[in-house]
Amino acid sequence: MLLCRYLRLYFVSSGLVCSNVNRTWVKRSVSNLVKTFAVHDWTTTTRRWRHGNLVDLFGDQSVQRYVGQLVEEHRRLNSMLQHARLSDSDRKAVVWRHSELQPLAKIWRSIERSVEELEEVKTLRLSSSTSKDEDEHFADLLKEEEENILNRMVAFRQDLMRALVPVDPLDSSDVVLEVVSGRTTGGDICQQFTKEMFQMYQGFAFYKSWDFETLNYSTAEYGGLHHAAVRIAGENVYRHLKHEGGTHRVQRIPEVGLSSRMQRIHTGTMTVIVLPQPTEVDASIDPKDLRIDTFRSRGAGGQSVNTTDSAVRIVHLPTGVSAECQQTRSQLQNRETAMRMLRARLYQSMMGEKTEQRLAARKQQVGTRSQSDRIRTYNFSQDRVTDHRTGYMTRDVKEFMRGGEDLDELITDLLDHAEREAILDLVQTKSSRPDQAGSGSTNDI
Repeated sequence: MLLCRYLRLYFVSSGLVCSNVNRTWVKRSVSNLVKTFAVHDWTTTTRRWRHGNLVDLFGDQSVQRYVGQLVEEHRRLNSMLQHARLSDSDRKAVVWRHSELQPLAKIWRSIERSVEELEEVKTLRLSSSTSKDEDEHFADLLKEEEENILNRMVAFRQDLMRALVPVDPLDSSDVVLEVVSGRTTGGDICQQFTKEMFQMYQGFAFYKSWDFETLNYSTAEYGGLHHAAVRIAGENVYRHLKHEGGTHRVQRIPEVGLSSRMQRIHTGTMTVIVLPQPTEVDASIDPKDLRIDTFRSRGAGGQSVNTTDSAVRIVHLPTGVSAECQQTRSQLQNRETAMRMLRARLYQSMMGEKTEQRLAARKQQVGTRSQSDRIRTYNFSQDRVTDHRTGYMTRDVKEFMRGGEDLDELITDLLDHAEREAILDLVQTKSSRPDQAGSGSTNDI
């Protein structure tokens, strides 16, 4: 009861309670929050925070207008295909656009049917409540059916919003992922953190049942890592990892190395680079533009010293892009691996300008692969991981670094945020070109 009073006072003070509609909304919100508070175990500290989901966008008037325009466009195209006389080229264009809008229109019809069913159930509930011999069992069934319809409508709205998300053609690509230790700050802590990040992504690949192939692995002192490159292959790898690119910061008391003697909190950084490897694109490379160097692999010394020039470095002379590999004792295998890495980097270089323009147009910070951006902080002292792009926060850093469910939840939150931003940008762009869409409204749904 105390919680209910507090929430009602908050809504009143915020100016939200000004109509019967708002009062109804407040009552429902309070009821839902009370249920949430009742079932939650508040004996433990909240582990994570995340923003709203895609369903919230359905309440945006600009999004509703845009959906209405698309539904109306689908109806016009359907009528044209049935009645209009079209040339072969025009019919092909109309069929393509009609097929593109078909999934959205199908979801919309499901929402319309749900609204009709909801109105029927409400009418039956009102009529049964005025009856003298009201059947309580029948009333309970109507109430249960109303809740089921509302739940279906939420799911349909979620599907509707996802149908608006622009498709990234690279989402299904495999990736080359690199982890690089910071050079200017942190010293030993950066190298140790880079190794832990490598292990985190290795654990995440295992969690997602992806293939994880090490291409290059350069160790550092005290068991740390200077640089590593891996190829990760599987279902929608780039979709899940494309937002991991950037600068990751760590704050902790070092456990090993010279910095550990000071017993105070140090700050270090490392960089993650994610390069897509689309199967349908093959960067054309002229062998004359390549300089191939061989050298002896760097190791820990003793029996680990490689006595042959098996390490390979390949430089693309026109662009200056280079790649090297010293993972195996076979110069031929290292050369093939270095060539694969070079192709991925050249492709990324070619796509970089286009990608930056697209992200700038969307005003979307999530997804940028700028290596100068600090995207996430791992605070071991406070046992907290914070993503600075969305504000997502989770506890238990060590569990997070295992690369399992906790990392998957954070990545899912990033994807949700990116999809919300993409939809809003798409709506804004289309709204500035009203000639491309018809008139429609979804205010009643």
